[in-house]
Amino acid sequence: MNRTLSFHSCAGVSLALCFLLAALTTPAQGGDTAPAAQAKVNLKQKRRDLLCSTKKAVCYSGFRKGQHPDRGDSAANPTDEQVLEDLRILSRDGNFRLIRLYDAQVNSEAVLRLIQQHKLDLKVVLGAWLDAEINNPGCPWAQPFSDERLRANQGKNLEEIGRAIRLANQYSNIVVAVAVGNEALVSWNDHMVPVESVIRYVRRVKQAVAQPVTVADNHDWWAKHGDQLAKELDFVSVHIYPLWEGQDIDQALAYGIANLEAVRRTLPNSRFVITEAGWATVASEFGPRASEEKQKRYYHELFEWTGKMNITTFFFEAFDESWKGDPNDSLGAEKHWGLFTEDRVPKLVMRDLYPDLVPAKRD
Repeated sequence: MNRTLSFHSCAGVSLALCFLLAALTTPAQGGDTAPAAQAKVNLKQKRRDLLCSTKKAVCYSGFRKGQHPDRGDSAANPTDEQVLEDLRILSRDGNFRLIRLYDAQVNSEAVLRLIQQHKLDLKVVLGAWLDAEINNPGCPWAQPFSDERLRANQGKNLEEIGRAIRLANQYSNIVVAVAVGNEALVSWNDHMVPVESVIRYVRRVKQAVAQPVTVADNHDWWAKHGDQLAKELDFVSVHIYPLWEGQDIDQALAYGIANLEAVRRTLPNSRFVITEAGWATVASEFGPRASEEKQKRYYHELFEWTGKMNITTFFFEAFDESWKGDPNDSLGAEKHWGLFTEDRVPKLVMRDLYPDLVPAKRD
């Protein structure tokens, strides 16, 4: 769900359109992976299956108002001071000890450098972002890329893989795993990469780093198509989003469990990590289904269950990011998944842990 122009969505078009179109042709975005009258499967893992012995983790990007990754006109990255502020917030009192980054670009390198420099109690799953190598007619908002652009993206992807390898080796005491690609395989994405290419990238990374290597994608893709790729991986990174798939809070946990069960049926021997699961607090797409109260409930219910199952889970995401999604819709869901606002004010779910960051009430 880390969506940008050069990363994961086109300007002015909400991702909700894609899910709406998918819902018109399938029971839910999950299709046959949605809850159904099927035999239950065992999802409980061993404690040794936890990533870095950690149950609770969080996705981190950190771009503030006016900042953004590379949208074709260069990036506007957070300052070191801003990144350090974020990392200190997240790691305070051990609230989070494991974060996920989505790429191997300048901002991610700054995160690793600052963790090391300031001896912060944080470990990192480092991403290698993959841009489109083929056009995807199943994406309702994307314009086709030229053959020249697709060839150029192959070169960019090789450079990104190289950066991820370098950073994983340079910061081997901080980087605990490398994720090759993010939602580059699921049917609706705008940066599709053939699974054969992903496998080649995975093999290249595995040959060059000591850390476990994974690929992060939507539960539906893993359940329908994931068996070949899973054999190449040290663990499988699954995304579940009941809210995007039409569910409200009362059904959310059961729906996500059913999604994971479908993946388990396809991949009976794989180790699972949930690398994205979250709840938007404001969303023009979701209406009253999005709220801070429901985010708080989902956060606690999800971590209670995944903790019992020994499934490391990354909540999406740390901070709201206004650059995401439709620039003409300030209430669009993409901007409002954070546990904190863009101004670093804790939302309801984090308020008790960070009372000093809650603005004083005015008389």
